[in-house]
Amino acid sequence: MKVLSQFEPLSVEEVQEVSYSCSRHSHTYYELVYISSGTGNHLLNDDIIPYVAGDLFLVAPGELHSFDLKSETHFIYIKFTEAYFESKKHLAPDEFKIGSPELLMQMKWLKEVKIVVKEPCNHILKSTIENLLLYSKHRSISASPVAYYQLLSIFGMIREILRERNAASKEELNHERLISFVHENIYDRQKLLVRNVANHFSISSTYFSNYFKRHFGMSYQTYLDTYRTALVEKRLSVGGLKTKQIAQEFGFTDVSHLSKTFKKVKGYTPKAYLNSLKSNLKQSI
Repeated sequence: MKVLSQFEPLSVEEVQEVSYSCSRHSHTYYELVYISSGTGNHLLNDDIIPYVAGDLFLVAPGELHSFDLKSETHFIYIKFTEAYFESKKHLAPDEFKIGSPELLMQMKWLKEVKIVVKEPCNHILKSTIENLLLYSKHRSISASPVAYYQLLSIFGMIREILRERNAASKEELNHERLISFVHENIYDRQKLLVRNVANHFSISSTYFSNYFKRHFGMSYQTYLDTYRTALVEKRLSVGGLKTKQIAQEFGFTDVSHLSKTFKKVKGYTPKAYLNSLKSNLKQSI
C-alpha cells in the first residue's frame, strides 16, 4: 500500500483486496476510508466495527487499525497531513474556522461507530469521493481549491450527522452526548465554559460540575486539560506547526500557558517532548 509522504499533503487512492494486505498499523497522517463495496470488520484500537458498502471510517494519527475482510472489498483512501487544512485556512468557510476537520477526526464517538450517511447524502458522498479519485488520476490534487471544497463537503456531512444526533437527544443529558459536545468544540474555550455548557444542556452550573465529576471520575477542567494536551502532543509528534501556532489553535493565551498546562498533565514540557522525539529519531538512524 502506498505511504503518504511529507511532500503530499493530500492523496486519494483505491485498492481492491480479497484479503487485507497490511498488518495492524498506525499512520502519521489522517485517513478517511470509504467502503465502495465489500463486507468485513474494521479493527480500530480496541473496537471491532462491521462494515458494508457505503460506510465511512475516520482514522487519526497514532491510532492502530486494520481490516478483516469477509468478502472482496474495494477501499478508497483519502489521506491528508496536518499541514493540508492549515494551508487552506484562508479558503475555509466560517463554519470551519472553529471545529476543523482535524478535530472531527479526533472525536472518540466517531471512532466507535461506522459513519452511516442516509438518503440522499449517501449518493452525494459516493459521488464526491469518486470525483476526488478521478481528479487525482489526472491532476495534482494537493493544491487544488476544487478538491479542497469537495473534501470539505464530506466533513460538512459528518458535522450534519453530529448535529442531527445531538438534536435527537436534546432533552437528555448523557455521557456520550456530553463528551461529543466537548470534543466538537474543543477549540472554542468560550463555548466550553462551565456556565455555557450547562446552559446548552439546560441545567445549573453546580449540577453540571457535580455530574461530570461523578460520572467521569475527574473534574471538568482536568478533563479539558487532559484532552487538549493529548491533541497538542499529537500535533507536536506529527510536526509541521510551531508551538506558538498550536497554542493559538487551542486558545491558550501564549506558549507559556500551553507549556504550563502540558507539564501539569504530562510531567514534562512540550520542548522536552520534542527533544525526546529528536533523540529517538537519531538513535533509530
